[in-house]
Formats: sequence, C-alpha cells, structure tokens
Amino acid sequence: MTEPDRSNDIWRPHVTVACVVNDGDRYLMVEEEVNGRLAYNQPAGHLDDHESLQHAAVRETLEETGWTVELTHLIGVHQWRSSEHGDVVVRFSFAARPLRHNPDQPLDTGIRRALWLTRRDIADLDQRLRSPMVLMSIDDWLAGQRLPLSIVANLMPGGGTP
Repeated sequence: MTEPDRSNDIWRPHVTVACVVNDGDRYLMVEEEVNGRLAYNQPAGHLDDHESLQHAAVRETLEETGWTVELTHLIGVHQWRSSEHGDVVVRFSFAARPLRHNPDQPLDTGIRRALWLTRRDIADLDQRLRSPMVLMSIDDWLAGQRLPLSIVANLMPGGGTP
C-alpha cells in the first residue's frame, strides 16, 4: 500500500490586515453581513498573493470604505482562532490617517456601510464585533503602541508598498 502524498498538507493560518483609521476620537469601521448576521470590524481583509502587507491594508480600506488612507505605523500582530470558521487568523494591524473619500466607490460584497464610531460606541457593540482583535488594536493604538512601518519588510519582486 502506498502512503498518501502529504507534501501539500501544511497547516496555514489566514493572514489578514486591518487599519485603525482615526479622526479625532472617532474610528473608521465597517458594518458587514457575515453568515447572515451584522458584524462590525475595522477595514480588514486577506493578504493576496504577490502583495505586500502594507498594500493589502490600503487596498482593503479603499475597497471596504471608499477611503484612501496613508499608513503611519504598525500597531501589532495578533493571533486568534476564529469563532466563525475555526481557523487561526494572524492579523497585522496598521494605523492610518484618512486622505480622501470617494462616496461613489462601490464597496466589497457583504459590506453594508462605512461609519465613524467612538471607542465607547465600538465597545458597546460587544458580541457584534467581528473579533476581539477590533477593540484590542484600538486599545493598543490608544496606549501608544506604534512600530515603524519599516519593521515589515517585503522582499518579493513587484510587491512594493503603496
């Protein structure tokens, strides 16, 4: 009996990015439909092949909110097992400042709207938050956790930063 080929059976987490975008005491959030329920998250999504983490963060923010942003810092890297699908998520959370908004930008499938909320408003969403990483990344930012963007290196050809 031949052993099955398990060379492709390597465990892989979901690599995601998110942006903490603030305007005074308000933070850019998205209201999205996830498995038939409304959930709230920062602009966030998966890293695409041949894409830098920084580019993914800027792209996801534009696609989900219509906002063009400029990254300012890496806030942190968070690891969590999703209660939605059971897989591990490794999330790179960036701080960004808003540059301009395009209200005509079509939003990603499932995104109902972008909105600006205070930290208290976000905490009050409680179980409606997409993950505990939402509030954790805001609190890390509020606590002054700011790493230089240069800490995230991209050595792939053509995968530059935004």
